[in-house]
Amino acid sequence: MTPMSSTWFLGDIHGCAEELSDLVAKLELGQDDRLICLGDLYHRGPDPHGVAQILAATQQVEIVFGNHELVLLRRAGMMPLDLQSAPVSLPQGATGYDAHDLSGDGGTPMQNIQPDTSQELLHLLERGRFLFRGDCTAGPFAGTPWLAVHAGVMPGKVAEDCSVEELCRVRRIGRRRTSPFWYEKYRGKELVIFGHTHSQLPRRHVRDGRLVAHGLDTGCVFGGCLTAWRIEDDEYEIVPARRDWYADLVR
Repeated sequence: MTPMSSTWFLGDIHGCAEELSDLVAKLELGQDDRLICLGDLYHRGPDPHGVAQILAATQQVEIVFGNHELVLLRRAGMMPLDLQSAPVSLPQGATGYDAHDLSGDGGTPMQNIQPDTSQELLHLLERGRFLFRGDCTAGPFAGTPWLAVHAGVMPGKVAEDCSVEELCRVRRIGRRRTSPFWYEKYRGKELVIFGHTHSQLPRRHVRDGRLVAHGLDTGCVFGGCLTAWRIEDDEYEIVPARRDWYADLVR
């Protein structure tokens, strides 16, 4: 009997290379498995270069662009032509990017920049897309179409009708803290798997007995944990944060 291939989704990494290394080891990825990273790979945390090296060495990795990657793509002239296209390749031999070049959304710094190898951080984004789609083929979600994005989908729209800002930044429908989260108003047929909005535990939004949205940013960089989820059997692999990296870095 042929072993079932796995489709793993991984929440926001934010430069937490030690936890990422431990998690990838726990997943024991096979040749036909997939590991879909849900964006915000580098910023805020202690070791963006380590994250890039781990992901580049893992052939099963696919990358969803987050709000911080969106800023990097625009600044580097790498923006894709459309939501499902590959980004424009980084110019051959380009290097020497500094902290300003690699700052993220809202000027969020990327820590411990090494300009002589900084191109590795951008080259990895050539694997990325703003969204991925698939259909679960086994387990409790067999036959369920899924959509992986960084932040979410605007209710009343399909992903292709959303702007990149919506896919990468949406949290609530409205500007108040009491405004509903986008997934509370979402009525699409796809199970949306996302990051961006961190919480202590994965966000599982169920409607009419069906899981319709699943958030996997469990705040590793803020002292939470790094979480991966396998859709085929609804199982998690979790690595606790070594410390509250963000608090240490802003002191």
